[in-house]
Amino acid sequence: MSISPLWTPRLAPGLADWLARAGRRLGSALLPQDCFLCGAVSGDALLCRACGNDLPRLPALRCPACALPTPRGETCGACLKRPPHFDATLSCFSYDFPVDRLIQALKYRRSLVVSDYLALALLEAAPMPPMPAMQAALLLALPLSAQRLRQRGFNQALEIARPLAKCLGLPLLIDGYKRVIDTAPQTSLPWQERQKNIQGAFECALDLSGKTIIVIDDVMTTGATLNEFARTLKKHGAANVINWVAARTLRH
Repeated sequence: MSISPLWTPRLAPGLADWLARAGRRLGSALLPQDCFLCGAVSGDALLCRACGNDLPRLPALRCPACALPTPRGETCGACLKRPPHFDATLSCFSYDFPVDRLIQALKYRRSLVVSDYLALALLEAAPMPPMPAMQAALLLALPLSAQRLRQRGFNQALEIARPLAKCLGLPLLIDGYKRVIDTAPQTSLPWQERQKNIQGAFECALDLSGKTIIVIDDVMTTGATLNEFARTLKKHGAANVINWVAARTLRH
């Protein structure tokens, strides 16, 4: 199997300005400027330095396809045995304490200030320099079902994607694709059942011929949902599908 390299788009000229605005917004949202996790003084940052340094980051040597750790950064056995429909995965954190608290606050308490923090973390984790071939990439947020969207009121993946699109200077597509089946939560199923559970859950009406697609999501667990979405996108012509996920669940 040939895994595509993790190309990265060129950052938009306004990146520094956006980062400054994001920092001010994070600070004002957290008045009186307390750390989101421990309550210590954090200035204009979401987290104090100690909490930020203690976040569980993924090791540098990871499978380029699914982002699980491997001894030499080679493609893992699972991806060699059953190649995924997506081509690469970028992630920065392992889904462990306290990253799980950050993401749960975003998803279930509408703490949208966390989305900027996760977007910035993804930008910092992205390899440089960018590849020219990625300048025409499109960003898509992994969609929620209509029922889940009504319950939650927003799509956390889309909230992470919005600042990324601004920083990268790339189009963020919101329409033309959707999740049509409200499946049982993947976390409630055994690992081997998750791919079967998600089959046929997405529809796409876009012509993606020859395009590179960057799919944004908050957490990648087994990768079954992202894999099914990538399969749908490639059926509609996508040449490459790259996942950008804030956190990756590891097999402890």
